[in-house]
Amino acid sequence: MIDIEELEDKFSIEGEVGFAELEEGFPVITVVNKFAEADISLYGAQVINFRPYSTLGILWMSPESLLEEGRAIRGGIPVCFPWFGPHKNDKSKPQHGFARLMYWNVVETQTLQGGETLVRLQLNSSEKTKIYWPHDFCAEIIVEVGKSLTVTLKITNTSSETFEYTDALHSYYTLSGIDNITIDGLQNTKYLDNLTQGESMQVESLLKIDKEVDRNYLDTKAPCVIYDEAFKRKIVAAKSGSKVTTVWNPWEETCRKIGDMPDDAYQTFVCIEAVNSGSNTIKLAPGELHEMSAIIGLGE
Repeated sequence: MIDIEELEDKFSIEGEVGFAELEEGFPVITVVNKFAEADISLYGAQVINFRPYSTLGILWMSPESLLEEGRAIRGGIPVCFPWFGPHKNDKSKPQHGFARLMYWNVVETQTLQGGETLVRLQLNSSEKTKIYWPHDFCAEIIVEVGKSLTVTLKITNTSSETFEYTDALHSYYTLSGIDNITIDGLQNTKYLDNLTQGESMQVESLLKIDKEVDRNYLDTKAPCVIYDEAFKRKIVAAKSGSKVTTVWNPWEETCRKIGDMPDDAYQTFVCIEAVNSGSNTIKLAPGELHEMSAIIGLGE
């Protein structure tokens, strides 16, 4: 059982960092500073809210998300590790790995020099993780809340053998409406269509979503920009340490089959994800580490 009072004593920063519960047993870190507010769930190390004061919240959360241990939180920025998508050999293992289904430990909170807030969470290998994956590791999520939001997934190989993994920061962005948006940054980029298993090239300068989309854009480090006409804003989804960008919207038919989101939810979000998978699988020798970051903010 996580002790909220103990966390408050060790890690709260007066007027800036505190602790609360979404529901019983689901503790969250609350951050409020001069730039923005944010909430981070200890279950899954998942940022579930980021709102710069100049705009509405940027991250989408399903109003029907099931807050149950063993179930993923639907929305925000789920952490996919040590595999992205279904397990390649054992379909009974959880989709997108186990990291988003476990409680992470708070190891640091601090106010940075410019007034931004840093929160660091950690998940280490254990008997529980080795049910799913046999390797020793240290995973960290470092969240920096400022004018922009930076979420970094840092993986260190603490074992005596080399291992491989895939990962993602599966960001959900809230929209005024799917019909109102276009996405820039993917022109002339090859992608794997996960719906057809075929490869194509996006030739259009702007991606307009008018049907189900599930694409892994390959060999790209470029930022994406969501132009939202009705909200009169540009969301910039940048990244580092990632060569795959996944764009996903389930559209109407698939959305109806997803139990933890409303039937019309596809109209109000799109996922643009920082990913390492496929030919960009990460390989770490003992003692090596890799970092991947999603950097989210507003364009001018």
